[in-house]
Amino acid sequence: MAVRGRAPKHILVIDIGGAHVKFRLDGRGPIGRFASGPKMTPADMMRRLLALTRKLSFDAVSIGYPGLVFRNRIAAEPHNLGRGWVGFDFAKAFGKPVRVINDAAMQAIGSYAGGRMLFLGLGTGLGVTLIIDGVVEPTELGHLCYRHGRTYEDYLGERGRSRLGSAKWRRKVNEVIEHLRVAFEVDYVVIGGGNAMRLKRLPRYARLGDNRNAFLGGLRLWQRGGLRVHLSGERAAAPT
Repeated sequence: MAVRGRAPKHILVIDIGGAHVKFRLDGRGPIGRFASGPKMTPADMMRRLLALTRKLSFDAVSIGYPGLVFRNRIAAEPHNLGRGWVGFDFAKAFGKPVRVINDAAMQAIGSYAGGRMLFLGLGTGLGVTLIIDGVVEPTELGHLCYRHGRTYEDYLGERGRSRLGSAKWRRKVNEVIEHLRVAFEVDYVVIGGGNAMRLKRLPRYARLGDNRNAFLGGLRLWQRGGLRVHLSGERAAAPT
């Protein structure tokens, strides 16, 4: 994933979520969106994207994917979408160079302000990313067992909020944030995702992110210098 030669001038950034797919050209203009959902396949998504972006001119594509990504390739099927993502050739479908990264990691890169940061994306699922002194480490912590046979995502994702109720869900979010802050020894926590706005009080070391930072993170994936992206053993440029 290291940048070679001249960075692309115009980049289409795509943020795939369990409820919506959002996309934007560069750092300007409107954010387009359409519904995703548990049956959406990559072919379904591409049909919609190609139709909606046919009048846009871009040189490269960044994709934030809600699942495991290894060496710029999707390594596991998503928990909240349809099947067929592993092995799908996005570069061939677009006819452009494509970089794929975990969606929480893409928003984390756009939210990073130095030091040791923990990013939590509260949405349909749960995305967790660490950035330690400029090195980005996406994680699959959301799918680890937390309590009573349920995962962190089962508690902090949308299913958890629906099951627990918003008040109890908020308390659980703050409890997990504190546990992770201590475990990872971070300086601050950024909370993004569609459900972040449902939180009423945050610890002093935490702040709300901006979902638009996902698009900034997607642009930074193609810039030279800056942050080093560390993806499951691979280091590459992905910068401020």
